Amino acid sequence: MTEPELAPAEGMGDTRPVMRRWLRRALVLVPLLAIALAGCAKDAPQDPFKPEGPDADRLKDLILPVFGIAGVVFVLILGGCLYVAIKYRARDDADFDDMPKQIHGNVRAEVAWTIAPAMFLLLVAVPTVVTVFKLNETPKKDALHVEVIGQQWWWEYRYDLDNDGQFDDIVTANDLVMPADREIALTITSRDVIHSFWVPRLNGKRDAVPNRDHPWRIQADQPGEYIGQCTEYCGLSHAEMRIKAVALSAADFQTWTENQQTKARTYSDKDTSLAAQGYRTFLGQLCSSCHLINGVNNDRFATKTGEDSGKIKDQKLQVSRHAPNLTHLMSRSTFAGAKFDLRKDTPECRALGENWASTDGGIEKCLNRADLEAWLRNPPARKAMAPDGVPGRTFGRGMPNLQLSEDQIDLLVDYLTTLK
Repeated sequence: MTEPELAPAEGMGDTRPVMRRWLRRALVLVPLLAIALAGCAKDAPQDPFKPEGPDADRLKDLILPVFGIAGVVFVLILGGCLYVAIKYRARDDADFDDMPKQIHGNVRAEVAWTIAPAMFLLLVAVPTVVTVFKLNETPKKDALHVEVIGQQWWWEYRYDLDNDGQFDDIVTANDLVMPADREIALTITSRDVIHSFWVPRLNGKRDAVPNRDHPWRIQADQPGEYIGQCTEYCGLSHAEMRIKAVALSAADFQTWTENQQTKARTYSDKDTSLAAQGYRTFLGQLCSSCHLINGVNNDRFATKTGEDSGKIKDQKLQVSRHAPNLTHLMSRSTFAGAKFDLRKDTPECRALGENWASTDGGIEKCLNRADLEAWLRNPPARKAMAPDGVPGRTFGRGMPNLQLSEDQIDLLVDYLTTLK
């Protein structure tokens, strides 16, 4: 004998459908709330609301009032929708013949809801247009000109120090080194697919498009490191195509530029040091077929003009399947598209700046040897790439596994640490 089903208490209906509806809503609202809370990190290196440059300040000054206006519009529209939905919802005792008062043809109402949105749009449009024009003003005469080249999946930087229109004075990668409190005029392009260059605390984003030069600029108010990201989906390692902009004092930047224009040391066949053996390993493996080191193997890919002053002259562009210039690898703090730290990420090592490898004991204390060796051992296992190519292509993307022995890896690291 089964127990009789309990009837709902008098004056109360079956609440289970209502509870199910609220449960379904919660399943939608809780993840949305979690996503919103995830955006409230305290120490967010890519926070555009903590600007460190004049153009980033302009964007913040535009975003905040626009968000405020958008918030007012959101509340008015959503509030009106909720009011109508609740007030005129269907009820068991509703009289469907009792329709709300119709206002079709009410001139005042129609004029109001035409003019009000137009005013809101005007409040947004005017400061937006003004900011867009300011962001695209002609660079200052003393601006430093740098070409930014997006590749799968890393950034190359080519400097025009003498402002002669040729980006051939310095070629580097991963770390965009620049002087603080000075405008940097960027020319942004790509060698393969569309990328997008964005350092949030210094300026907004600008696309890098093949065969097109997009002008942009950034400026850091003070020395420091500013993190960015490629923001246009560009393939397997799009999420790992990172940016680090490093602002130095004027004196430190001058020292950095002088060092970057020198050639790397070469070693004779009679030299038996570990660095010399690593040098010969570099030349003997496929490393030298993709990576350039000025003074070592750049003659294979470049035509030098003028006096042999140590500067890079008329160096041909490396194709997209080729890799970063390694001449002064140890003057950077990242590698592999800025995914890994070349310099250990500790307060002591960060304090050494871009000159970390040239300080006494800097290599011993701060080289991230574990990640560098792991990268040389099997690059595709450390970063998503297609080094062997795909059907329909004649070449791949990224660094292949060269099947190096542990002894070869050790010797290569010993040599790479001399590239300061």
